[in-house]
Amino acid sequence: MDTLNLQAKFLELRSKKSFELFVVSIIIFSAMMVGAKTYDIPAWSMQVVIWLDWAITLIFLAEISIRFLGEQNKRDFFKNGWNVFDTIIVMVSLIPIQEGDMALLGRLVRIFRVLRMVSIIPELRMLLNSLLKALPQLGYVVLLMFIIFYIYAAIGATLFETINPALWGDISRAMLTLFRVMTFEDWTDVMYETMVVYPMSWSFYISFIFLSAFAFLNMVIGIVVGAMDAESKLMERETSAEPSLSDLQRELRELKSMVSSLGPVKTSG
Repeated sequence: MDTLNLQAKFLELRSKKSFELFVVSIIIFSAMMVGAKTYDIPAWSMQVVIWLDWAITLIFLAEISIRFLGEQNKRDFFKNGWNVFDTIIVMVSLIPIQEGDMALLGRLVRIFRVLRMVSIIPELRMLLNSLLKALPQLGYVVLLMFIIFYIYAAIGATLFETINPALWGDISRAMLTLFRVMTFEDWTDVMYETMVVYPMSWSFYISFIFLSAFAFLNMVIGIVVGAMDAESKLMERETSAEPSLSDLQRELRELKSMVSSLGPVKTSG
């Protein structure tokens, strides 16, 4: 019974919004400590930063332990990829690697601790999962976009090579120039330069911008929004299927009443 009570308390603690906000604030503070190490600060300040970094690591270790002990089925804890990611980040952070080549790994791991904010906040997890699930469809969009880029680059290299070889000398340079046009980085200078020789070349740029910057952008937005909607509905179904804290407490009270109804246990001696 003590184990069940302790598990219920850990489950209640990790379910509190204040606990989540505390962990998020520690993650933000950890990011600030990583940024502080990039500045030229006095030796005593650097020592304080190192102590604070170890304190943050211990807090993360306690937080992971609370989440693990509050899990009903301990094996299910490691079935969640984000829990595995958090555990690896915290465990590697505990390794004292301050010098040599491994010190770089230690600093990189501490930088990646900022990503733990994604595992803590459900809304961020939903956004990232939506983006990952949309990648296969986005791959086809990227492939189609590459085809459009290649066709326009071939046309541009054929027509405008003599005008400005630095921008249109070969197809690879032409694709870089088209990327500049797509991002609207001084693209009018490129257009006006070719319009001196080909007055109708504005149609080349306008049609390319319409296809790349407008049509493809709307396609990407539509795919991502559709994936986010599907992920949001999936999260709602999972949330409704999981037992709430009140349900667990009610089951715990029922279990206590069943044990008490058995009567006191007689002990010898």
